[in-house]
Amino acid sequence: MKGDLFSSEHMVQPATAPGMTVENSKCIRYAVNGEMLARQGAMIAYRGSLQFERKGQGVGGMLKRAVTGEGLPLMAVRGQGEAWFANEAQNCFIVEVEPGDEFTVNGRNVLCFDASLSYRIATVKGSGIAGGGLFNSVFTGHGRLGLVCEGNPLVIPVSQQYPVYVDTDAIVGWSAGLSTSLHRSQSIGSMLRGGSGEAVQLLLQGEGFVVVRPSEATPQKTQQH
Repeated sequence: MKGDLFSSEHMVQPATAPGMTVENSKCIRYAVNGEMLARQGAMIAYRGSLQFERKGQGVGGMLKRAVTGEGLPLMAVRGQGEAWFANEAQNCFIVEVEPGDEFTVNGRNVLCFDASLSYRIATVKGSGIAGGGLFNSVFTGHGRLGLVCEGNPLVIPVSQQYPVYVDTDAIVGWSAGLSTSLHRSQSIGSMLRGGSGEAVQLLLQGEGFVVVRPSEATPQKTQQH
């Protein structure tokens, strides 16, 4: 058989090293030699001797997920082989987390990660109940984290001189050391008159960076995750 479909652009080549790599803009490949973790349902293909097992979050994790709506529905992938992960043809990216790093990310943007990374669900400081329950996953340790994003993300530096205001439905994640609070950009009178539709943002201050996607989460997708 011939055709563009069978060109080198689309043909998968053997893995050259264990671990996570970007197969193409919409898919991450993981050469498994032991164990890794991924979002449930994100595996689109695999080969080799691999087992997939739903990973429980324990009683505490289940309670927190029920209260916050945030949580990572994870599966453990064990054995030796290769697996490919994707989510709704979103763009894929890899973040290298090093010892001492702390990366806060929205659970809806997590695709897969090394078993050497730890994560916890944390309240976004300053959001309170008025923020609609802003809870994110905080990753620490040493390893790779695979993310998905609708479109190409913006990585915006944050400094003491230039704080950044981000729509709460568009934020992907941010680095450690940034303080967060809710900022209301409209007066009550403006909101009663209809406003601009951009009433509240997350204000990030300090030294670091924030990752923003070029779209806002729809209510349906927010509920799904």
